Amino acid sequence: QNPVILSDVTGPLGNIREDLDGYLKSRQPSNFVGEMLLPRLYKEGAKPGSLGDVDAPRVNSLVLYVGTQAISRLQNSVIAHTPEMEVLQKLMELDDRGRYISLNAIANQLRYPSSHTHYYSCVMLFLFGEAKAEGVKEQITRVLLERLIVHRPHPWGLLITFLELIKNQRYQFWSHPFTRCATEIEKVFESVARS
Repeated sequence: QNPVILSDVTGPLGNIREDLDGYLKSRQPSNFVGEMLLPRLYKEGAKPGSLGDVDAPRVNSLVLYVGTQAISRLQNSVIAHTPEMEVLQKLMELDDRGRYISLNAIANQLRYPSSHTHYYSCVMLFLFGEAKAEGVKEQITRVLLERLIVHRPHPWGLLITFLELIKNQRYQFWSHPFTRCATEIEKVFESVARS
């Protein structure tokens, strides 16, 4: 079931909301994801692409809003090729800091068993599986691992997502160079996998 959301999810979206709703319903305006979305995620007055100027509250609201819309609309478990997934995949084209903010916004929803945890777990795994750039896969791993190396308890959804990532052969997790870049990192991965 859906968790209760007590915060104002739509407030930080500001002027994105109308175009976002149109895109999620009918993929109109057709250039929303391709040209309009990313520039609107920067703080006012910032130049798109300038380091550190991604509006984190807006990105967090966007991720949560898109997910809640997807959950209410989806009839089956197919998340690929939906307008919601196109929006979330477009966030992977932000600079490193913007992508890190976006991935943390997704990881924030990996909590207890709920529709949100299931959806965002599938999103995180889909983004990892579909990413062409090794840096994106490494950053997804970093976001998950940063939350797992702290003292327990860990959120259930976080553990399930990370275990699926490292144990499911579809993702070929252990074949990526960043898993073997240093013996300390390799030991951390193996320790988390064992626990």
